[in-house]
Amino acid sequence: MLVLPVSPHPPPSGQCLLTDTAGHVLGVQPASKSTAGHWREGERRAERRMEASGAAVARRPLWGLRGRHRTLPQDTNKDQDKRNTATLSEAEEKQQSFNNPTVLQNDVHCSITVEAKGVDIINIKGIDDIGYTQQESMVLNTVPADQDLKKPSGLYLQDGKRHVDYVLVYQYKKANRKGLSSRQQSTVGGSQQDQTEPPLQPSEFPDDDRKMRREEFELNLIEAGLELESDEETKAYGLGFVKIHAPWHVLCREAEFLKIKMPTKKVYEVKEKTGILLKLSSIVHKMTSPLRPKVDDQSDDVFKHLSYPFSREKKHLFDLSDKDNFFSSTTRSTIVYEILKRTTCTRAKYSMGITSLIASGVYTAAYPLHDGHYVGDSTEQNDRKLLYKEWASYGIFYKFQPLDLIRKYFGEKIAFYFAWLGVYTQLLIPASTVGVIVFLYGCATVDYNIPSMEMCNERTNITMCPLCDKTCSYWKLSSICATARASHLFDNPATVFYSIFMALWAAMFMEHWKRCQMRLISKWDLSGFEEDEDHPRPEYEAKVLSKVLKKELEKKEESSEPVEEQPNKWKNRVWSAMAGVKLTEKEKLTWRDRTPAYVTNIVSVLFMIGLTFAIVFGVILYRISIAAAMAVSPDPYARNNVRVIVTATAVIINLVVILILDEVYGSIARWLTVIEIPKTDKSFEEKLIFKAFLLKFVNAYTPIFYVAFFKGRFTGRPGKYIYIFRNMRMEECAPGGCLMELCIQLSIIMLGKQLIQNNLFEIGIPKLKKLIRYIKAKREAKLETENNCKAPEQYEIDYNLEPFAGLTPEYMEMIIQFGFVTLFVASFPLAPLFALLNNVIEIRLDAKKFTSELRRPDATKAKDIGIWYNILRGIGKLAVIINAFVIAFTSGFIPRLVFLYLYSPDGTLHGFTNNTLSYFNVSHFEPGSEPIDPGAVGYKVEICRYKDYREPPWSSQPYDLSKEYWSVLAARLAFIIIFQNLVMFMSDFVDWMIPDIPKEISDRMSKEKSLLVDLFLKEEQTKQHIVEVLSSQEKERKEEDLDENPNENDVEPLENCTEDADASHSKLSNAGPEVI
Repeated sequence: MLVLPVSPHPPPSGQCLLTDTAGHVLGVQPASKSTAGHWREGERRAERRMEASGAAVARRPLWGLRGRHRTLPQDTNKDQDKRNTATLSEAEEKQQSFNNPTVLQNDVHCSITVEAKGVDIINIKGIDDIGYTQQESMVLNTVPADQDLKKPSGLYLQDGKRHVDYVLVYQYKKANRKGLSSRQQSTVGGSQQDQTEPPLQPSEFPDDDRKMRREEFELNLIEAGLELESDEETKAYGLGFVKIHAPWHVLCREAEFLKIKMPTKKVYEVKEKTGILLKLSSIVHKMTSPLRPKVDDQSDDVFKHLSYPFSREKKHLFDLSDKDNFFSSTTRSTIVYEILKRTTCTRAKYSMGITSLIASGVYTAAYPLHDGHYVGDSTEQNDRKLLYKEWASYGIFYKFQPLDLIRKYFGEKIAFYFAWLGVYTQLLIPASTVGVIVFLYGCATVDYNIPSMEMCNERTNITMCPLCDKTCSYWKLSSICATARASHLFDNPATVFYSIFMALWAAMFMEHWKRCQMRLISKWDLSGFEEDEDHPRPEYEAKVLSKVLKKELEKKEESSEPVEEQPNKWKNRVWSAMAGVKLTEKEKLTWRDRTPAYVTNIVSVLFMIGLTFAIVFGVILYRISIAAAMAVSPDPYARNNVRVIVTATAVIINLVVILILDEVYGSIARWLTVIEIPKTDKSFEEKLIFKAFLLKFVNAYTPIFYVAFFKGRFTGRPGKYIYIFRNMRMEECAPGGCLMELCIQLSIIMLGKQLIQNNLFEIGIPKLKKLIRYIKAKREAKLETENNCKAPEQYEIDYNLEPFAGLTPEYMEMIIQFGFVTLFVASFPLAPLFALLNNVIEIRLDAKKFTSELRRPDATKAKDIGIWYNILRGIGKLAVIINAFVIAFTSGFIPRLVFLYLYSPDGTLHGFTNNTLSYFNVSHFEPGSEPIDPGAVGYKVEICRYKDYREPPWSSQPYDLSKEYWSVLAARLAFIIIFQNLVMFMSDFVDWMIPDIPKEISDRMSKEKSLLVDLFLKEEQTKQHIVEVLSSQEKERKEEDLDENPNENDVEPLENCTEDADASHSKLSNAGPEVI
């Protein structure tokens, strides 16, 4: 076996030592400059860490970079050389490491002949952490291709005991069967002259440069305490996987640093309901038992564990009997991800973390593993399979969600999203019920609606003015009988009541969610959680670094004196960054640096909004031109259904444009956020949400706003119409108003977005991407003929899944839907019903996507839904105003009310239709605008009617606005003021009446705080009592010893009493769970 020994002295500069299996030095091999530099860097790093920890160990260089495994030579004794450090005790491992020291050759930096490259075995004994004694070894194993070991589906390392907590994926180049890169081939077998030439720059060998960065980064991970294992001999051609395991001492250390709350052994009894509340609770529990998923539910537990941030000094408070399961898989992956984010890599040119390395292409992916397969009877039971069965199945759509299991598997942030979606869907049930009742009321009263009956009465013989110039002719009001009757289904007195109800419903929903959120915070022990400041994003660090370098360059150019060149200046700066003094703390981006990005953001957003308005305007021109063309159509069906056909086709065009622009605006919002260079991921997410929501809100609601508030308002009157481009007249509303058209527009856009975008896109696109990745992997796997019989491991299967892109798209579609439900509910009472049906499918669809289509996301802690709550509150307030304007200006409620109380001769609505129509003398048409075929109605027309409040042509002020117009306008404005203030007051009253924190949760949180205080006071008192008892015993023993041996003074110091007290108290505390 060819090994490199751990010598107390490094080899000469620029050379490597070659030894045999017994450790005898065979010779010296020249090495590149990077190898010698890495030797010296490792030695200095080891010395500093040893000196800081006070360890009295021999001065040794720390070697060991990861390489690929090769076949052992035939003359090697395998029984003696195969060692499994994971199964050895610490003392045996230390003795073995000194008797037969082994480190990995660096086949990238050290030029060794092909015959000498027999094996690459990594067996590194990591350096102890500063201030903490390491208990387990940290090993990076490279698995041989010919080693046939039984693996538990890739969830464990090769020993089958250590769980894989995280996986890093990288791409590598296989130039030949031995796996040598282009740079390796140039050095292997080269002459001495070739090796003495200056080394090539990493920029000329990007693959080797990325490999050096990976090696350095993984070495730093080992020094941080993680255990790594690489696997390049997989079926995925050109992909390497680094499996990461966090040992117990690292988990304890990081859990203390991150202040992760863990359940203690101390439990207390949850206050139970008594009396009639207990009976009601038991009845409700029995009734809802079929709706509960078949998973462990903690909501019914009588006892609850006290939680406390983990501390190594207070281990006796926690139940550590099962160390393997004490930290959950999400907690373990979170700890590893935190280490990955803060671990440095000097060659990456940035100062921090895995995100920088992924952005620069050193790694292609980083993700935690799923718990195993989610289907199949042969697979063992795991949380993923249980979630797929009890949560992601469409057959159990009526059941509650297992929120505790979701939180356990995916983390709090994703669990809060599904909890919010569940609460929103549940509260849509009463809103849908009332909406259906309102719709049925309209259906039941349509035959008794006097205005629609007057429009359908052909005996009234009301002739209406043409809808367009020249090509359109006169028409009878009775021809729109069906539209008038359909309008009553949504425009009736119950609509006003429903608008008020939905405004109060929105307030109730927000208050109910806050209470549910507080229950979850208490249940999941998030009461004291505060989000720490995130690490700077790699783009931000790169921008700051370029700014610093630019300043230094400008100073050199401005300085007249020659500046002495410092060859190690960059190196010193990087080492300072690794020590914690980051450039981002010394230098920050100012508003001057961000001004170009801000200007670009403002201009781009305004341009996108203008583009949306332009498209809506184009659809308006389409409607006008198609209406004029269909008016002269020889088809009588087309002439009689002009409004319906034009409205339906225009809405479909709007829907297609909205779907396309949604995707475009999402990409543009991300690009604008990227060029703005936010400092942290949280800031990036908030800025992205704001831009995406603004653009998508304008895109989705602009056509609806036009129909609701602008269509028919600026048309003019017969004889004095308003034109676009001189010959296109603005379109008018039907005599029954624009509410029916608004209902059609809202229903098609809402249902189309939910059906196509929210469901088909979410189902189809991930499956299509998965199919493409599968075909590509299968094609590449054919190149690896020797591995065709090898089953894919779990980390390979997870790599082929779709990466998790965040919760922003999921929240965004629900927020837009919430706007459809609340903003224009006065025109479409069935909107909550369609939203409810969509959400029932959406929950199971998202559940299936998270469990089977996506890689497992990084578990992120959160205590609320973030900025989305403020957006919901804003939409709720805006809904009150918009519904007030819809009722006042779009519906016919206010005109009917004014006529009923001011102008009706008999106190009924008889004559209301005639009151809303004005007269026009056809002889007053402008020249060239009169109808070409005036006799289309079968008789000569002298007076036609149009919808407006104006004086007749025979009055002293013909065609001026009448007093009825001003009466109706005053009533509309008064209604808006009264409705808005009344509903706002009622919403605030509901907000004031319902406390944000339920009383039982508030009492429970107070009780937990007091119990923790009592626990630690009791602990200190017990400890003090033991110290006093031992001190008194020690004092008595001293006196007895002095009496017996007055000349001897060999007594133990008093400090032993304290140690005995701690030991005694620890034994008392570890007695088992204690009920308080």
